[in-house]
Amino acid sequence: MIKRSLLLTLCGFFVLSIQAQLPEDALRASNTFGAGTAREQAIGGAMGSIGGDLSANFVNPAGLGFYKTGDLILSPGYSFGHTNTNYLSTYSKNPSVSNFLLGTTGAVYGRGDETSSLAVSLAVNQSANYNGHISYQGSNNYSSGAEAYAEEFTASGLSVDDVFRDPGISYGTRMALYTYLIDTSSGPQGPVIVQPRNVLNAGGSLGQTTDITTSGGITEYAIGVAGSTKDKWYIGVSVGIPVINFQQTTQYTEKDLSGNKNNDFDSYTYTEYYSSKGVGVNGRIGLIFRPNLNWRIGWTVTTPTFYNITDRVSANMVTNTEGYAGKRMVNSDTLDQIAFAGNSFQYDLQSAWKMLISGSYVFPGQVTEGTMGFITADIEYVANKSARFSFPLDANGNQPDNTYFEPLNNTVKSYYNNTFNFRLGGEYKVDEIAYRLGGSYSMDPYSSAQLSANRMTFSGGVGYRKKGIIIDLTYVEAISNDVNFPYRLGEKENIYSTVKQYTGNIILSFGIKF
Repeated sequence: MIKRSLLLTLCGFFVLSIQAQLPEDALRASNTFGAGTAREQAIGGAMGSIGGDLSANFVNPAGLGFYKTGDLILSPGYSFGHTNTNYLSTYSKNPSVSNFLLGTTGAVYGRGDETSSLAVSLAVNQSANYNGHISYQGSNNYSSGAEAYAEEFTASGLSVDDVFRDPGISYGTRMALYTYLIDTSSGPQGPVIVQPRNVLNAGGSLGQTTDITTSGGITEYAIGVAGSTKDKWYIGVSVGIPVINFQQTTQYTEKDLSGNKNNDFDSYTYTEYYSSKGVGVNGRIGLIFRPNLNWRIGWTVTTPTFYNITDRVSANMVTNTEGYAGKRMVNSDTLDQIAFAGNSFQYDLQSAWKMLISGSYVFPGQVTEGTMGFITADIEYVANKSARFSFPLDANGNQPDNTYFEPLNNTVKSYYNNTFNFRLGGEYKVDEIAYRLGGSYSMDPYSSAQLSANRMTFSGGVGYRKKGIIIDLTYVEAISNDVNFPYRLGEKENIYSTVKQYTGNIILSFGIKF
């Protein structure tokens, strides 16, 4: 069984391999931005208090209480975009990526009168889309990714033979030793030689290239129940079952740019194939208070999603150390045979819990034959620091010792901040045609002042309602800023690439009332 060495977290650095769990896994599962219905997305996703939309299942289930009839909704969509990267002052525009997506789709059945209502709903939504392609390159005369492998090997205190037999050491480090990318000069416990350092010590530079392709997403199924009393208090609950399916292929290459064929290093390429699949469960409870026809105030708490996840990793490395050991290659199957280990790892992940407050102003406050509309805003708190990794219960229902995960859970606490998401939107309706605008902003989740990430969306759309026919069309432009580290070192300042992602989503919702 493959495990990421605890030494990585204890020492505060991560080798290039993403084998097993990293703090990024918790963030990826916690910070989800669903496709929604076209109406919900057009108003910036601010559905916390306005209600009357199928997407309330995934935002504030109390909003289902506004239904006194039934809706059947289908929300197909299309996503496209690209990323720009900047690594060591080298700018790159990455290839475009596109895919079909599924916004909130399902049915809601409601009944009621002027004083009370009751509704039940079943819906599915793509709450995360992981399709993407990031690539960056640059010339580095300061550090090498091989130094991360050397650091892990040194910190392990193991001999070379023992490292090969220990599945707790990352694939990258074991492969670096196998191909003589790193080696010892005076026996098993001697000082580590990192071949690319020969280039850097001589004043040369390394050409570094990172290419990451990701795919998959999170599809969440939810059932919600809501009701109202006196058309003032609305309460609802929903239970969600998210299914996560994430794949990532990472290829990292370093090449000697000096042109010297006698310095014991020409190049190495490490390629890793990683998948993460699992199922979880979460719950939402929400309230909406409507003191009069004009104002609505909403509140929602979303529990953590309790996932059971299985990660699988395979990898290979090709290294050319010229006259030192020539060209050598190895794959993970060879190392698994030496260590008598498999390539999968099962664990539980508790994602961040969330709380949302919302307010809406509706004008003129009642359904009219002419014009009406609303302005609405959400503020959502995301407790990123609360994410936790643990082992699943054993066959007898007992909780195993989770000491293994303590350093990683402590890193999640220190690496991330709790954050806020802000959403704002509005709708103006003239007879059967509605015009909508919205936007959102998500704060930087990193605790380090040197790192910066955020996400903004701008959206607009139109809708049609007449004789039980529902048609909504929306365009959403999302701009995300993030960072990506090709490798992490404990003894040097780390370098990283900035990543700016532009994504366009087109969502069409259509349905009927019954």
